[in-house]
This record gives sequence, C-alpha cells and structure tokens, in this order.
Amino acid sequence: MQYGQFCPISKAAEVLGDKWTLLIVRELLMGASRFNTLQRGLCSISPTMLTKRLNELCSCGLVLKKKIPGQKGYEYFLTPAGQELYPVLETMGVWGMRWAREGMPQSDLDVELLMLYLERSVDTEKLVGTETVIRFQFTDLVDLKNWWLVVKNDHVDTCIHDPGKEVDVYFTTDLRTMIQAWMGDISYKQAIAEKRLTLVGPPALTKNVSQWIRPSVFVGIPPAADIHTNMMGAGI
Repeated sequence: MQYGQFCPISKAAEVLGDKWTLLIVRELLMGASRFNTLQRGLCSISPTMLTKRLNELCSCGLVLKKKIPGQKGYEYFLTPAGQELYPVLETMGVWGMRWAREGMPQSDLDVELLMLYLERSVDTEKLVGTETVIRFQFTDLVDLKNWWLVVKNDHVDTCIHDPGKEVDVYFTTDLRTMIQAWMGDISYKQAIAEKRLTLVGPPALTKNVSQWIRPSVFVGIPPAADIHTNMMGAGI
C-alpha cells in the first residue's frame, strides 16, 4: 500500500495500515512472542496471514524474529521502533472507548479473547496459597461454555476441559456481562445485584474480585454519549 506522499502520517500508514498489523503489535506489546500465542489473541486470523504480516513487520524493522533455542519454530520480539508504538495504540484504545464501542454487536463478543485477557489480568500476588482454581460458566454459550483458570504460584493456565481440581471461585454469567465487568462498564457488585452474575466462593476472594483480576487498562473512560449527557445535565 503506497500513498505516494512524503507526509509522515502517510508513511506510517504504509507500514501500519494493513489489516491485522496493529493487532499483532498489540499482542506483542502485551507479551506474546510465539506464533500459537499470537493466534490465541487473534482468533480469526489464518496462519498464512499471520505469517505474512509478521514477515512484513520484520522487513519494516518493527519486529525481530529469533529461532527458539533447542526447539523448532521462532519467537518474535518488538524492536525499539515497534515498542515506540505503545502510546499510539494506547491513544487509539482511548479513542475507541469513547467513540467506537456503542451498540457492540454479539459477533464482537469473543470469549477466547476475553479468557486470554483474564489470564493476563490475574494478579497472582493477591491470591493466597500456592494454587487457586477459578471456573467460568457462560450461560448464553453452547460451545466453549465452560472455562477454568488454574493459578499455581505465579503461573496462570487457561483450560477448556475440567482440570480435575477443586474450584475456589465460580463465575456464572453471560459473556457480555463478563466483558462489561472486566472493561469497567459495570461493577461486579452491580452485576450481582442485577442478577446478571452469580459469584460463589470464599468472601476473601468474592468480595474483592477487581483486586486480583486487574481490570482493562482502559477502565474509567466513558463513551462520548455519556460525556455529552453529563454536560447537558450540568447545563454546560
């Protein structure tokens, strides 16, 4: 994609404007480095397209591809040029929270992406003991209805099959509610009061969920419609 302009915005768009490119950078910024981990965060991308985009990012100098020592396959790491995109994506995320999330369709509610984000969000230091098991049951799903997070010391594993371990906390809810709770659109307390979420487990864990499951980095950013409504209500 060439714009034929010397403007730095157009030059940046030539590098970053293709489909999936910025989302691949997002995943790399969040700590993914291996091909299968990148695919988890980009569930609908084909292996062919992911390979193509990674090779393009390597050619542009944003990503470094390294052979995994003693194994087949490669790892991918952002170069300083790629890491410098963090504030760009952060600003895009803020803009998206304000302007691009109204009326989110059901097709955007990706349970696999949510569970990956929840896995990354567990603050293992806030959990007591060497192992904690959290079960999620999504009442509105048929496939991928049940999930488990198994936290052992400082490592978190996501399971779609029963790991055969005693569960410490049960979440029973619909997918939209869980996404809204993690994104900060609704509090866990409100979701429980509205009977949209059932949370079962010891009070030491159920009373302070947002302390051991860190919320989205974009929590607290209201949509533009709410800002406009608040300004009108204040007579501004």
